[in-house]
Amino acid sequence: MPRLTAKICGLSTADTLAAAIKGGASHVGFVFFPKSPRNLHPEQAAALIAGAPDPVMKVGVFVDPDDALLDRAVATGLDAIQLHGAEPPERVAAIRARHGLELWKAVPVRTRADLAAAASYRGAADRILYDAKTPKGADLPGGMGLRFDWKLLDGFRHPLPWALSGGLDAGNVAEAAGITGARLVDVSSGVENAPGVKDVDKIAAFLQSVARI
Repeated sequence: MPRLTAKICGLSTADTLAAAIKGGASHVGFVFFPKSPRNLHPEQAAALIAGAPDPVMKVGVFVDPDDALLDRAVATGLDAIQLHGAEPPERVAAIRARHGLELWKAVPVRTRADLAAAASYRGAADRILYDAKTPKGADLPGGMGLRFDWKLLDGFRHPLPWALSGGLDAGNVAEAAGITGARLVDVSSGVENAPGVKDVDKIAAFLQSVARI
């Protein structure tokens, strides 16, 4: 079985990006969504991405983005696009075709029935990201530290390569990987001191936990 790898998402400073890279993150994420406390302007993202080595995949996170924002963000040097909104398969496929980058689609999960949505993105996306469904009316579709019942993924036949997100931290990532069989995990709020404020020690601890699995 391949080793577990990790994406540190919502990075916004050089020191936290450096901590993610030093700790062995396989992916780093940058958020382009004005309502998020982790939002970056493309110029800010470009400066950070310039300091990330090629083997580390740079992922841009978007929520129902228009083409203008995608064009500006992709030009910063992204390797992959993660869509975290209500984008239907046709829109996902169009974005993937337009930019030619690896495309991730987040699927919000609260019940086993929610997993069925993943199949509709076969042929449109390259990877599914299972994340906890946020409360109705919430401003953010993710990054709130919520987790879903990981046992929902037990025995589920995944239609695409996938990653696990939602409420992960250094203390529970081993349990999450053990229950779900995830080989790629995605953390944001679990390595923060406050929304949007990443902590270099928490990033290091999370990646150490991942490395031990």
